[in-house]
Amino acid sequence: MVETAEDLAPSMGDVLVKTLACGICGSDLHALKHGHEMVRNQKETGGPLVYDADRDLVMGHEFCVEILDKGQGVDDDLRVGDVVCSFPILLRPDGIHTIGYSNEYPGGYAEHMLLSSQLLLPVRNGLAPELAALTEPMAVGRHAVEKSHATSDDVCLVVGCGPVGLAVIAALKQKGLGPVFAADFSPRRRQLAEVMGADEVLDPAVTSPYESWQQAAWPEGVDRDDPTLRLGTTKPKPGLIFECVGIPGVIDQIMHGAMRDTRIVVVGVCMESDNVRPLTGIGKELNIQFVLGYTREEFADTLRGISEGDLIVDQLVTGRVGLEGVAQAFQDLGDPEAHAKIMVEPWR
Repeated sequence: MVETAEDLAPSMGDVLVKTLACGICGSDLHALKHGHEMVRNQKETGGPLVYDADRDLVMGHEFCVEILDKGQGVDDDLRVGDVVCSFPILLRPDGIHTIGYSNEYPGGYAEHMLLSSQLLLPVRNGLAPELAALTEPMAVGRHAVEKSHATSDDVCLVVGCGPVGLAVIAALKQKGLGPVFAADFSPRRRQLAEVMGADEVLDPAVTSPYESWQQAAWPEGVDRDDPTLRLGTTKPKPGLIFECVGIPGVIDQIMHGAMRDTRIVVVGVCMESDNVRPLTGIGKELNIQFVLGYTREEFADTLRGISEGDLIVDQLVTGRVGLEGVAQAFQDLGDPEAHAKIMVEPWR
């Protein structure tokens, strides 16, 4: 639904901005379907995404914007007309408001937003706004890789090659790590995984990703069914799996397919209850790490990497819509063969 809102005015330390491009995130799709459950969980755990799911809000937290006006106290280095990105939060005397999940302050699907000037980052090198807007989702992958403590010794498997999985692949390859195996049922997503640098891309309907991944980890000629391997005389390279699907059952499936001592990083956001078999993790001594978001440093370095060509993200943008097209875009994103990332351009 498209509505006209009251004009915004920047307060102390704020800037008024015009949205140039804003990506539609999988979290937005989840929030539309599971909003009440998400808010309830965030309140229980002290998470940031707390809002009234029965009231209207303007989503959008993956954005690139242009400064239109400045409030008092804004640094002179920031000028009207500057193109910038920002950590998607707004600092206020009453606390921190999460842009895109706030009933009070609009997100990037709006024509105008308010942002905190101290969080702005300049977009350099003439980078196109739709590519700069990919900073936020790509930073999610970067954070997952940093939290995994991945090294050149690891054999990595990325399960799920939607935008989150692609961001993980890109971050691993940006750090020069590999081999990186990637698995997805979607031919289009497997193609994009190759573009992002995956060393081997697998169709789980044809080839077990866990079998291929383990073959690369174990020394050639080792009988993996040999019970004496549990004595530790021969060991595989360290295994590292990134779960980037976010639907019930996948974590348990990964635990079943993992090698002993594998580190599993859960990046996919599952909005429903899930079941795992603890004895599987106990027997294999698995390590499961859950991750969320990114740090300010990771966000800034991701923008730098995109603007300087270290992160090639051009092919991730598969569609552009104006405000009238957002509802249809939400539906279209349900088809992995059709789209990876759709950009909202409110002035389109």
